[in-house]
Amino acid sequence: MTTTDHDDTAVLDAAFKADAHDRYAELRTRGPIHKMQILRGLDTWVVVDHDLAKTALTHPALLKDATPAAEALEAVGFTAHRPESGLGANMLNADPPDHTRLRGLVAAAFTRPRIEALRPRVAEIAEGLADAMAPLGTADLVRSFTGPLPVQVISELLGVPEEGRASFRAWTSQALGSQAEKQREAFVKLNGYLAELVAEKQRSPGDDLLSALTAVYDQRDGRLSRAELVGTANLLVVAGHDTTVNLLGNAMVALLRHPEQALRLRERPELLPGAVEELLRFDPPVEFTPMRYAAEEITLGRARIPRGGAVVVALTSVGRADPAMTETERDVLDVSRPDVRHLSFGHGIHHCLGAPLARLEAEVGLETLLRRFPDLATAVPPADIPWIPVGLMRGPVSLPVTFTPAPATD
Repeated sequence: MTTTDHDDTAVLDAAFKADAHDRYAELRTRGPIHKMQILRGLDTWVVVDHDLAKTALTHPALLKDATPAAEALEAVGFTAHRPESGLGANMLNADPPDHTRLRGLVAAAFTRPRIEALRPRVAEIAEGLADAMAPLGTADLVRSFTGPLPVQVISELLGVPEEGRASFRAWTSQALGSQAEKQREAFVKLNGYLAELVAEKQRSPGDDLLSALTAVYDQRDGRLSRAELVGTANLLVVAGHDTTVNLLGNAMVALLRHPEQALRLRERPELLPGAVEELLRFDPPVEFTPMRYAAEEITLGRARIPRGGAVVVALTSVGRADPAMTETERDVLDVSRPDVRHLSFGHGIHHCLGAPLARLEAEVGLETLLRRFPDLATAVPPADIPWIPVGLMRGPVSLPVTFTPAPATD
């Protein structure tokens, strides 16, 4: 099999997701890039090699502009590239100069000092969630902690009312999936809700990021169109919480499978910032980068990509393919590993803007869980933990755990 042949394994298959690391290791032995069908019916070139991933993520001819691939995308029912989808008009799907302009409008809200100022509030939310779990002795961590924490944080940052938060988790999970009909339905619901919320912010602005963006739009100076305003709000809601849900979920799965590493963090919580980087490398929250499209025919690795060809990077693979590490080191979780390198937040101009917030939430969330529940253990065998079966994201659908019941803190 050459690196441009179809692989026998469907990446979107649930069995592949459940055994992803072994599957990717096998793919890497065959070559650095493979032609697969991430979306059923659409040929996609999947990069599984670390160094080739960096090349792909900065290649000048691999762009977010889906125009060359529009016909092929429409043929398989994929609509996220359309401006009317709600996710089309935002920085994630833009190339310079639009990307530079849109990113600049929200970058100030995600600087390290501003994010660090949120730490006390994030800790307060985490303690409240732990309080609710503590007397029970058993819980689904995704439902009780790793899901609600990021939803509440991003909702408060954007100014989303309490009554609107319950629907976000379901909508974003569908929006990031690969089932075209559910994806379209989720985009319509998210788009409609956020368009109404933008209108409310115009009538009654608050001290939140969405109100600030709405004020920029209201200046009508060309910096932000209405479609871009709603698209950016959509992106911040979807990317601002779903990635962190899976970061926390994957981290807890890894620590529960490696209790000696969890114990090390309980005894030495100062290791947490570096441990988060190691956990991001070990099992990233995003399986694949969003698609990039070849503006012209190019060669990537040994693969010839035609104009309009779709390319993604398998982040789950490249985290364990760093040539600076030995084969043995790559598959070992070490929360005290120094100078961890990874591409889990992307690379180049599309490096995740919300990375500082995701890191903070992971540090706070993990510290809270490890401190409050010292005998936390999985309630099911590791092989029975269900993983998101399709789409861009990687994380547990549920994570049943047990622990010694304790009264909530005062």
